[in-house]
Amino acid sequence: MSKFKKIDTIGIIRSTGIVPVFYSSDVQLAKHVLKACYNGGIRAFEFTNRGDGAHRVFEELLSFVRKECPEMALGAGTILDAPTAALYIQTGADFLVSPCLVEEVAPLCNRRGVPYSPGCGTVSEIVRAMELGCDLVKVFPAGTVGGPAFVKNILAPLPWAMIMCTGAVEPAEDNLKAWAASGVTAVGMGSKLFPKDLLEKGDWEAISELCRKCLVWFER
Repeated sequence: MSKFKKIDTIGIIRSTGIVPVFYSSDVQLAKHVLKACYNGGIRAFEFTNRGDGAHRVFEELLSFVRKECPEMALGAGTILDAPTAALYIQTGADFLVSPCLVEEVAPLCNRRGVPYSPGCGTVSEIVRAMELGCDLVKVFPAGTVGGPAFVKNILAPLPWAMIMCTGAVEPAEDNLKAWAASGVTAVGMGSKLFPKDLLEKGDWEAISELCRKCLVWFER
């Protein structure tokens, strides 16, 4: 069971604004990365379901988060079907994310009060997702479908929409300020937030500092 109520989880994502997206089969590495993000001010984190046994890593990571990072909402990403969604909900995921709109996942999440953010690339998909009860809709791949200008154009006729963009989001001042200016609710950021050299050196403070800078640059 998720730790937070649905409305509270969405509030955490909105207030934080930046959601790191990460996967590793190495539990200890995942713990270090997540704690570094938490120390840097991040309060929502997406662990992706991208490898065999990813749910077992997630389970251990969730137990760690509940003890060491009590304000962190931990979600599961790359959810492509209802059985996988149910597995992560039962494990305790605070939110679920997909690269595409999987309609069968939406009622399952609504029934359990867990936010579901499906990936959408058109106005029609975004509206359909909202009809299904998806309060925070993911635009993916955000850079390919039009970048910050796409979000701004979407929010003109749909000012009530809450959009989270993933893809083409970088830990750079000009990039994050452009996304913030578009009116986006949040952004998801993957490997560029975790440079390979820092992971290899175990320089967790450098990752924390990069998170701090990103949060300042993304101020809306």
